[in-house]
Amino acid sequence: MEAATRRNIFTFGLGTVGRDMVYAMVSMYLIFYLTDILTVSSATLWWINGIILLGRIFDALNDPIMGVIVDNTNTKYGKFKPWIVFGTISSGIITILLFTDFGLTGTSYIVVFGILFVLWDLAYTTNDISYWSMLPALSMDQKEREKIGSFAKICADIGLFAVVVGLVPLTGMLGQRYGSMVKAYNVFTIAIVILMWIGQAITVFGVKERRDIFKPEETTTLRGMVKAIVENDQLLYTAIAMTLFMVGYVTTTSFGIYFFKYAYGDENMYSIFALILGVCQIGALSVFPLFSKRYSRRTLYTAATALVVVGYLVFFMAPMNMLYIGAAGILIFLGEAFIQILMLMFLTDTVEYGQWKLGKRNESVTFSIQPVIFKLGGAIASGIVGVTVIISGINDAVTPADVTPSGLLMMKFAMLVLPLLFILVGYLIYRYKYRIDSAMYERILADLQERGDLKLS
Repeated sequence: MEAATRRNIFTFGLGTVGRDMVYAMVSMYLIFYLTDILTVSSATLWWINGIILLGRIFDALNDPIMGVIVDNTNTKYGKFKPWIVFGTISSGIITILLFTDFGLTGTSYIVVFGILFVLWDLAYTTNDISYWSMLPALSMDQKEREKIGSFAKICADIGLFAVVVGLVPLTGMLGQRYGSMVKAYNVFTIAIVILMWIGQAITVFGVKERRDIFKPEETTTLRGMVKAIVENDQLLYTAIAMTLFMVGYVTTTSFGIYFFKYAYGDENMYSIFALILGVCQIGALSVFPLFSKRYSRRTLYTAATALVVVGYLVFFMAPMNMLYIGAAGILIFLGEAFIQILMLMFLTDTVEYGQWKLGKRNESVTFSIQPVIFKLGGAIASGIVGVTVIISGINDAVTPADVTPSGLLMMKFAMLVLPLLFILVGYLIYRYKYRIDSAMYERILADLQERGDLKLS
């Protein structure tokens, strides 16, 4: 492996540790912070659910426009890095504000929350699009991309599970020190934002793009943006499958802390459970390149989906015993780890497919679909969680014993049955509609090189 490739693997990957810590804090724990830390009323929570859903959908529609802006950027630092810097600084500041108690209630809190949440979505998207759309510019080799993408996903999962595992014990200790759980969440958030800024600095100063191999292209117009998305059929199928997977994945993970607090009856076990699953998922991502050498992506996706199905079924039927719940969780997260990296590779390869089919590369427009997917998936998942905790009685419960058996069953259904259905439908769409295998990808590269669109050595 070339030194430049090794450098890109590490400097690109390390940049996402803090990013995913921040994203996990907002996407998975913002609702919990509101319901169990700030203890907002159910009436306020209904409004907040609506704001999150509509805000993310509205912002998602604007993401491709941000992709156009990035694609049309031309500076001595490249087109990606300036937006990475702007996005990480602004989203970090707004994240801290989201987890700050301004002493507001009712309508005033709803208005301030709505403004901050929409601004956070816009800021994080700026970083997310520019960061991930740089990946196709780091290598044209599928296996090298898998190594870069796998390490980036490992780092992302380290960040995500660091929050999942550390949230309860660390905020608990901070709460004792400051005498306030609200203050504890604020301090915890400031710490992970600082980590995000450090990691993104490593990427900005460390990653080296391969700008020399790409043919100069005309400016992307809004009409060209629509064409790059609508006429790239493989991008559209990937986007639909990814969205369905993300709805299932985020819904299940967002219910985790509620499950252990109200169903299992021991909130402290959540961190132990998450640590086990985090190690398993990171381990799965670590060995993915080894499996990809022996098996096709289709075979890996099918096997991963089978693990997820078995895991969900066992989890739903399991008694409140960590042996069964832990085994089911391991199966789910092993399978989902492989699906995550496969989805990223499918999306990455649609860049060359779009260039081959439509005559223009459009990395950032293509990767603007990823935050659209995450936002739609996260919005739907947040909606499912928010509505469930209200109508199941969890939001009004003073103690776990106040939640009825029917309320707990409702939570388990929303946590396990609905996500499984979403993930299965996503797999079927991939299975019957996605066709960029290794042979087709090599033909695409050969055609692009013959046309003079790529200058591969």
